[in-house]
Amino acid sequence: MFEKMEDPRKLFGATVHEAARARGDIVILSADSGLSSGFGAFRDEFPERYFEFGIMEQGVTGFASGLATTGKIPVFCAIAPFVTSRPFEMFRNDLGYMRQNVKIVGRNSGVSYSDLGATHHSLEDFAIVRMIPGVVILAPTDPDEIRGAVYAMLDHEGPVYMRIGNDPIPNLHDDGGSENEGSGGEIGGSSGGDGSSGGSGAHGFEIGRGRLIYPGKDITLVATGSITAYAVMAVDELRRRRISVELISMPTVVPIDQDLLLRSIRKTGRVATLEEHYVIGGLGTIVQEIVSELHPVQVKKLGLPHGYTSSGPYEELLRYYGLDASGIAASVEQFLEHA
Repeated sequence: MFEKMEDPRKLFGATVHEAARARGDIVILSADSGLSSGFGAFRDEFPERYFEFGIMEQGVTGFASGLATTGKIPVFCAIAPFVTSRPFEMFRNDLGYMRQNVKIVGRNSGVSYSDLGATHHSLEDFAIVRMIPGVVILAPTDPDEIRGAVYAMLDHEGPVYMRIGNDPIPNLHDDGGSENEGSGGEIGGSSGGDGSSGGSGAHGFEIGRGRLIYPGKDITLVATGSITAYAVMAVDELRRRRISVELISMPTVVPIDQDLLLRSIRKTGRVATLEEHYVIGGLGTIVQEIVSELHPVQVKKLGLPHGYTSSGPYEELLRYYGLDASGIAASVEQFLEHA
């Protein structure tokens, strides 16, 4: 279905490198992970702005906070559970409480480090990071959004957590900004649901703003992160069964685009969420909290069950947990039948 695929880690590293050529305040911190995060060329061109610490993520997080007080913009990228779960106290106190301008990026998120098992899976990062006040959470869905999210993240003043996957991903949005069916046009508001202002809108990306991929009338499906590509395939499959799905890409998990969400569910009357995260605590829970207060409808949360996941090839894991295109389509259809 998709022709061109791009490596999210290489793309992320190259985009930060590109931004750093114009901004001397960007520095890279590595916990024996910089090259795997796509920062090899950055290290070669800017060795004085590249800091290697070895495997000590807690110390790197604290050091990043110190650098931020000097006017630098530290970017720390490593395997997602190692930058969220392992140094959570430092993230909470050194970055959140101190409101430091540090950018934490978790790569190989969800179950994309599939064969290494539960220790390397990141299925609770949305839940724990959203408990830190003032932290923006980004999960771009495709290459264009990764590029835009990097610039928006660097422009935003304050702590940001962004997660990216591992496997190559397709482009899901065009650049035209059209609202026609399947265009990926932006129809969301420019502010998030908590009143936070959006980012600069650099490269078409604005913090706190969702994007319409497909309009529909039977159900709203809200997806975030690279698994959104499977949502696109599932929606195509459902359309062949004459089920009209309104598909929304939500690359900002916190602050979520509340206006876009509510506008859609007032039309469709029900909502499903899709994320490569536990079914509790993440995007689905955020959506559930909003609709229960402002526009009560039935909510179906698609994600990983709250338990230690299996290991194996990525595609097989998604299929096992019903998160491949066929599994998503089946869950949505069953939800509609029983709604």
